Amino acid sequence: MSQHPRPITLSVWNGALAPVGTAILAALVAGLAGGVAWGWGVLATGLALILARHLRHLAVLARWLADPTPATIPDGSGAWDFVFSSLYRQTRAAGQQQFRLATLLARFRSAGEAMPDGVVILDADNHIEWANAMAERLFGIDGERDRGQPLVNFVRHPDFVAFLGQRDWGDTPLLLELQRSGELILSIRVVPYGQDEKLLLARDVTRFHRVETMRRDFVANVSHELKTPLTVLAGFQESLADGTVPPDSARGRQALALMQTQTDRMLRLVEDLLTLSQLESTEVPASEAAIDIDALIADMAEEARALSGGRHQITLRVDEPATLLGNDQELRSAFTNLVTNAVRYTPQGGRVSLAWRRREGAGVFSVEDSGIGIAAEHIPRLTERFYRVDRSRSRDTGGTGLGLAIVKHVLTHHQATLEIESEPGRGSRFSAVFPAKRVRSRAAVAAA
Repeated sequence: MSQHPRPITLSVWNGALAPVGTAILAALVAGLAGGVAWGWGVLATGLALILARHLRHLAVLARWLADPTPATIPDGSGAWDFVFSSLYRQTRAAGQQQFRLATLLARFRSAGEAMPDGVVILDADNHIEWANAMAERLFGIDGERDRGQPLVNFVRHPDFVAFLGQRDWGDTPLLLELQRSGELILSIRVVPYGQDEKLLLARDVTRFHRVETMRRDFVANVSHELKTPLTVLAGFQESLADGTVPPDSARGRQALALMQTQTDRMLRLVEDLLTLSQLESTEVPASEAAIDIDALIADMAEEARALSGGRHQITLRVDEPATLLGNDQELRSAFTNLVTNAVRYTPQGGRVSLAWRRREGAGVFSVEDSGIGIAAEHIPRLTERFYRVDRSRSRDTGGTGLGLAIVKHVLTHHQATLEIESEPGRGSRFSAVFPAKRVRSRAAVAAA
């Protein structure tokens, strides 16, 4: 009707007036033949029939309007045929338009759900109109249940409330730290659109923030670790160079010995950094082979005895001869760090035990000592780079603070885990647990 108003209007009027004209013509003929009374009677009857037909069509139209669908458009005659035909076309066009809008809305929601960021549509009063699954997880909301609720009811952080309440959000996102379930850091942007509506975008940047924090801490720790030996070397070198301390004197020989100690310390630090960098740059070992556990652990025991110099009791136990699928160089590096730590942190006369056993199919290499032990609050952070329970004692023992970080990465390469049990004053036990698929008994290997 909206596209062709004039032709449809003329058709309706023609269809409506044609019966009236027919009734008038019939009344004139009846009046000429039977008199005026007959004429008026025929006219009244004709108009009554026309009115009844219109009333019937109006009743049909009223019933259809209760459930207006194109499939149930009634049939009509005369002017009503044009009316119902027009309604059919308009209803069908509206249905097609509604279908297109529903399709677009479904595509929009699918795109919103597929986004890795949280998306929340807010009205002028910052009430929730829609939210995708990621936004529900980040903010702890339910997009259906909480629709129409103010978003600040769920995120009450003062910085967020102030940020959402301002009118110009600019290009700088808000970094918001939440403690809903552990540390959560969000980068939040607000994009206005439409009539006072807003699109809120939230990205979880916790991992990136931690990486940046680790990077800063790493640079600071490396600088700190290198500063002390370099200061010692520079001081002794200056003393030897200007003749203050003759090289062949007792003080000179002591200075040279200390310089050698500090040089060795820096070399160990550089070697550990290179090893850690190589491990972090790959997700799997470069090459793997079946490693004889007996021989490997025997070598570890010899290293422990050499480092101990007879100051500790070193024991070795292998419950079942086996082979371990892995990279020999990486595993030797990890096991050596565990053994070295046990010897360094165990007082003279203490005990260090190396063992290999099977546990529900898994292979377990453990190093147990009777050393100083570790408080429970430190255990979760022991594999962090440069993390030390006691910094001064770690330096005295010659540690670089990277040993357990290397162990963690090596075990990750081998789908293994590190278990730590310790109690202050009673010693520690570090266990590397390898999955059963990497372990084969000697008997099984021989049979194969």
